This record gives sequence, structure tokens and C-alpha cells, in this order.
Amino acid sequence: MNCLWCHEELIMEVNWSNVTFPTKVQRICEICEKELVLLSGNRCRRCSRETESDVCNDCLWWENYHQGKDVIEYNYSVFQYTSHIQDIIAKWKYRGDYELGHIFEKTFYQHFQQTFKEIKNAVAVPIPLSSERIQERCFNQASMLTAFLPVRKLDILSRVHGEKQSKKTRQERISSENPFILHQTLNNPVILVDDIYTTGATLRHAARLLKKAGCTNVYTYTLVRG
Repeated sequence: MNCLWCHEELIMEVNWSNVTFPTKVQRICEICEKELVLLSGNRCRRCSRETESDVCNDCLWWENYHQGKDVIEYNYSVFQYTSHIQDIIAKWKYRGDYELGHIFEKTFYQHFQQTFKEIKNAVAVPIPLSSERIQERCFNQASMLTAFLPVRKLDILSRVHGEKQSKKTRQERISSENPFILHQTLNNPVILVDDIYTTGATLRHAARLLKKAGCTNVYTYTLVRG
């Protein structure tokens, strides 16, 4: 088996521990993995932004925007948005290299277990793409990430086609109409899954629908904190 990024051969050590208790297969070599920088140190407990503050100014703004109670409990992100991970995501997400997503599988699974294991009866819901965007990319990266997680997955949201979020300013993202449609109500806690947390506007659009429909708590889990 070769590294999915640099294509160097992976040397898989076999011992009694990983034969008896198999773990997620590593799909990236040690050198490439070291270039994936985990978020560490002090971070905002609401959005995972690296900061010395307990709650960053952005999250205080969102709290005020939602009249004192944000629609998401918190977001947890795994990696920093470095140029290396940006290159991987661009090839995976925009150039249709589906297999590259498996680079993140083991770490995304592990951090989920550490962060969300205490939330009982949680359901993972991927942030959807519009049908037009699916035709362009052939798969939804958020759906792939959700499939890595050890909880029930439900595709209960659809999305109206519009301009790419990456082309919008922060204010345009925040003030845009809600692009999502909810097709099923849930009483369970929901963990929304997406690849990148930038302003948090997209995730909060989805969370707002879920909360209005009776969802108890909404959390978000993202690969990268932009």
C-alpha cells in the first residue's frame, strides 16, 4: 500500500496488538502526516479558533446575534488550515480525487471519540451539497467524513444551489438566506459534519433549522479550522 499523497510505499508493522485489536489503517506516510498540523494549545471552547481567550470575539458576536444563545453548542476542528492541507483538500474536493479523503480517516475518527463520546444517542448529519455541485464534484466531502464516524448517519438536509461560499465575504455569508431544507425532524442531539469551519455561518444556517424543528442540541465537527 502506498501513501495517498506522495505515493511512497507504506511499511505496515504487524504485531499481536494490531492483529487482535485492529485499528484504522493509516493511509499516509509519516513524513506527509507530520505536515498535517493539529490544532493544539489554547483554543476558543466554542469554535476551536486558536486564541488565549476562553471564548473568541467571533463567538461572542454570534451569541449576541442569536439573542444570547448560540444555535450550536460548540464546534470542534482537528487541523490548522495550512498550505499543505489546503493543497490536499483542493485536490480531494475540487478535482474529484475521492481516495484522498482517507488520509484523514484515522485522525478524524480518533478525535471524534475523544470529543463526542459522552453525547448519548447522537446522530451525525453531513452538510449537503446542491445537486448541481454534486454533479461537478461527483461526491460530497462532508458525507465521506461522516462515514468515518462510529455513530448513526442521517442525510436529512438538502441544499438550494447558489454561489460558492468561498467566493462570498464574511458579511455575505452571514446575511445570505438559509440555503438548507430539513426533511426530517429529530429529538436526538445532532453533530453536523463539514470539512472547513470558516465563519461558521453555513453550519449555523443548518443548526437553526434543526433547533426550530425540535432538536435538543446541535454540535459541529469539522476537519479544519479556517
